[in-house]
Amino acid sequence: MGLSSSRDVRVRAAWRDDRGYLFAIAAGMLGRPAEVEDVVQEAFARLAGAAIDDIIDVRGWLVVVTRRLCLDRLGSAEARRTTATPEPPDVTQQGGDPADRLTLDDEVRRALAVVVDRLSPAERTSFILHDIFGFPFGAVAELVGRSPAACRQLARRARLSIRSGSFPSGVSPPQPGGKTAADLAERFISVCAGGDLNGLISLLDPGVAGLAAVLGLPPLPPARGASAVAERALFFFGPSAGVCLEPFTVEGRAGVAVRRGSHVVAVVRLDERGGRIFHLHAIARRFGPRPTR
Repeated sequence: MGLSSSRDVRVRAAWRDDRGYLFAIAAGMLGRPAEVEDVVQEAFARLAGAAIDDIIDVRGWLVVVTRRLCLDRLGSAEARRTTATPEPPDVTQQGGDPADRLTLDDEVRRALAVVVDRLSPAERTSFILHDIFGFPFGAVAELVGRSPAACRQLARRARLSIRSGSFPSGVSPPQPGGKTAADLAERFISVCAGGDLNGLISLLDPGVAGLAAVLGLPPLPPARGASAVAERALFFFGPSAGVCLEPFTVEGRAGVAVRRGSHVVAVVRLDERGGRIFHLHAIARRFGPRPTR
């Protein structure tokens, strides 16, 4: 390929370290081994032709390209129409700017949303949490209150529907209280992004409980009471945490997806009663060090 020494080293390292991860993503979206192999090979071929020395997060870059290639394979005309760039991006033009990768990732999610919105709420949640966000089924089960086996089956049904294009009519009607859930998530995001402790406390029920689990670590002690839950939430999700919050529906209930750069690092379910949050349940990966200013 005529790669420079440093480029060769980085491509080989990515092949060694990230190939299995990309296979898992492609397999979750496509399911057909031959196509999965083709997509992963194509992703690495594009990496070999890119300005790799300008790419800071090689794995994140590969994940975005792999997802785009999988979407093309799914062959959804609706998904293609909602994508800003109908052809896969010219990755040789991609640099190391995280904003570029995040924009591309947003396009992927918007395109895929057209398809997954036609799934049932339960199928949609399990599919996105596992296949797209990469959380294990045990964590998905804990968040949605189902068994891991049930979540696995829901995600499998979602994949089959996406690949076959067969969606029963009326399978995903508007959920009662859907607007309330969306409004609640937006209000939670607003006060967290602004570091508004008093505003967050007013959004919480006085007897609110907050539960959090970090994958691979022992369970964290629960926080109870509006002040304690608000302080913990702002520590993890406030303006100094270096994360971005986005609304996310957890089987019709309000939720928030937490991103750091192009990676979803946590999902939070918000249970509402009387217009206030009475229970927060968060599942997170290890955040790693906070960005330095």
